[in-house]
Amino acid sequence: MGNVSPIAVQGLNHWFGSAEARKQAIWDVNLEVARGSLTILMGPSGSGKTTLLTLMGCLREVQDGSVRLLGEELNGANEAQSVALRRRLGFIFQAHNLHESLTATENVLMGLEVHGRGNRNRQRAAAHHALELFGLGDRLDYLPANLSGGQKQRVAVARALAGNPEVVFADEPTAALDKDSGRIVVETLKALGKERGTTTIMVTHDNRILELSDRIVTLEDGRIVKDQQVSHQP
Repeated sequence: MGNVSPIAVQGLNHWFGSAEARKQAIWDVNLEVARGSLTILMGPSGSGKTTLLTLMGCLREVQDGSVRLLGEELNGANEAQSVALRRRLGFIFQAHNLHESLTATENVLMGLEVHGRGNRNRQRAAAHHALELFGLGDRLDYLPANLSGGQKQRVAVARALAGNPEVVFADEPTAALDKDSGRIVVETLKALGKERGTTTIMVTHDNRILELSDRIVTLEDGRIVKDQQVSHQP
């Protein structure tokens, strides 16, 4: 990929509804994200953070402006292009979206299968490694019903990261987690940025993790009102 930014947004506008009910949600957003960085999107409820996240993450159709994700233009992309791109991404949502009939390991394996077939034993080992990373080594064969809310969320994070995605899109990933668990998740994402060049875009209201980010972008009423680099003291 060379020096191409994993995400480059130019002149992005987005509307919801139609006719008289049409309402603009994103206004002329320009944003370029560096490879391997951890960028946090902040702002009050209804400011457009999640809308922007889903537009950049290929989960919502780009109406106006340009979004280049991993070098590919999303405006005008067809479904096959979108599906191929999503295979290179990881998604962590506030609602963990686990399959209740599958164990923790099987839920993570489902995430791996999206990235294509592979050696089943190797996939299982990768799933176990991802779960152990988040302190779930003793919960590998538990069903979601037997896990706490925080444990379910950590399974969802393991599922998103097990396939070694190039970009991770996270919407309030620490909302269901206690301080220590939340910090472990964000520190892991940050480490992946350093070790593998994984880029993370995260929507959060969690002030406890802001210092771990490389950059904080603040939205209000669908516009970027502040964009600050976070300095890390050695």
